[in-house]
Amino acid sequence: MLLGAFLHAGLPEDLLITELSKIPNLDFSLSVKNDLRSGIGCKQLSVHSGSKQHFRHLENILELLRKSTLKTSIQEQASRIFTRLAEAEASVHNVDIKTIHFHEVGAVDTIVDIVGSLIALEYFNISEVCCSPLPMGRGFVKCAHGNLPLPAPAVCELLRDIPVYGVDQGKELVTPTGAVLATQLADTFGNMPAMTVKKTGYGAGNNILRNEQPNLLRLLVGEKNVAEEIQTVEIIECNLDDWNTEMFPYLSELLFEANALDVSLTPLLMKKGRPGQCLQVICAPHNALPLRQIILAETSTIGLRFRQENRMTLARESVQITTKWGNITAKQVQKPDGTIIYPEYEACKRIAQTEQIPLSRVYNAVIQAGEKKE
Repeated sequence: MLLGAFLHAGLPEDLLITELSKIPNLDFSLSVKNDLRSGIGCKQLSVHSGSKQHFRHLENILELLRKSTLKTSIQEQASRIFTRLAEAEASVHNVDIKTIHFHEVGAVDTIVDIVGSLIALEYFNISEVCCSPLPMGRGFVKCAHGNLPLPAPAVCELLRDIPVYGVDQGKELVTPTGAVLATQLADTFGNMPAMTVKKTGYGAGNNILRNEQPNLLRLLVGEKNVAEEIQTVEIIECNLDDWNTEMFPYLSELLFEANALDVSLTPLLMKKGRPGQCLQVICAPHNALPLRQIILAETSTIGLRFRQENRMTLARESVQITTKWGNITAKQVQKPDGTIIYPEYEACKRIAQTEQIPLSRVYNAVIQAGEKKE
């Protein structure tokens, strides 16, 4: 389905076949069919092999990749993906990774799926992948090990720490191959990021789903478009009365590294007269999910409040202000009555520490130099 979506988005079929043919002794052919699901145009890809499918050990697959003439980056990434898949299967079946048989995973179509997806990512020059939370079906699926519950055990192992949600579908919606591709290729999981969409592709699956739900995988290719001045933000809050606030500086660092716009901790009086704090994080909506997960992991809270609010910000730019200590970074902010210079704390702090002078002296020098510059 993923490869079908890439083809629908514009991946040339002949390029895909040419690149896959660089894997020695990979007997395969592709059939691509234009289809229509719930009125949505899509492509359905099928992989065929003239030779008998057989079980493969991890080393067999890694050897195929090493002997191929694929780009080194694709060889290495494909090897990591298959190794992660083998680790998950070995963990589920309680065997050594060297003895694991891939069964269905060793078939030609799975090699095509994994390597082909890497070829497609390179063709579209994808630098970052964001995946939505994954839907989990129910029921059982028949495989080489017998009837396994859904989600399949290997899928559960692969999706550890990954956001998922249950749906009322008695079908396998995420296979081990799909799970390992999602976890190994995706940089983030959550809502659709801010982007300018350039291409859309739909890959069709074989199963018929309940409630006339189209069995499609949708792929959006675009240019990242994270505006510096996002005017709709998400506010994440929680009240804490049993948390060690000595951990706040560390928590703040984690949150800012995960693209929080602002982090604050406000004292308040809570139930039963207990002193506590309100932790508030402001962020762009598309960055909210990982920030919520950090708060839940690093604090004692068992719940969060979040809402979206509008905000107004002033136009500003980073400037270099010349002082007797050299250039110092500052913000030049456009106010309704003119521009004003705001010294950057970290830049001024470094000067104060190096020169062993009061921080306020550096601040005042930056402001005065900025006024002269205007």
